[in-house]
Amino acid sequence: MADADPAENEAVNDGAGHRARLRQRLATGGGDALLDHELIEYLLALAIPRRDTKPLAKRLLREFGGVGGVLTADGEALRRVDGMGETSVAAVKIAQAAALRLLRAPIAERPVLSNWQALLDYLRAGLSHESVEHVRVLHLNTKNMLIRDELMSRGTTDQAAVYVREVIRRAIDLGSAAIILVHNHPSGDPSPSRADIDITRAVVQAGKPLGIAVHDHLIIGANGHVSLRVQGLI
Repeated sequence: MADADPAENEAVNDGAGHRARLRQRLATGGGDALLDHELIEYLLALAIPRRDTKPLAKRLLREFGGVGGVLTADGEALRRVDGMGETSVAAVKIAQAAALRLLRAPIAERPVLSNWQALLDYLRAGLSHESVEHVRVLHLNTKNMLIRDELMSRGTTDQAAVYVREVIRRAIDLGSAAIILVHNHPSGDPSPSRADIDITRAVVQAGKPLGIAVHDHLIIGANGHVSLRVQGLI
């Protein structure tokens, strides 16, 4: 059996030492003790432990514009980045799932309308960095507790189909007393379009005779959010 390459052993040892230092900083200082690339680097190192993951972490951050963009990136987009395989993609997506689960917990425990900031934090974490438009409907009971958060449609970079009849039918199926419409603008600008306003008003009118209220339509973008209710458009 050939002896191990001393240079390779040294690189492995250096990598292990670097990760140990990151681990120590994380343990003593929490997440704020690590830079963005170090957070992603350490996450990837858990999936591919015998590899220097710093270059890959920096590549991902450049490609997707930051930690939020990396965590919310589509799986196929992640796979297209040189160096990303199924295990590393899964590591990123499980981190996103855990973060969203954490943000969703307080929303499920209290009436949504009295916990508005928590709702916005949850929606921005899940939608603000998406590269295509998603339309979601939050279904609420008579106490404004969340019944269901459902994806109604997934579209292109600038539009996703919204069918009034399908939104109302689903609300009837779930016994929803009220709904909140939500969608993202991949451009980053959350300003409502004419179509956004028209479809919202159509859903409001369709829900009225059935006793289904539309509390709001929230548009999420990387540059913030807009509430059509606050804008006086509902």
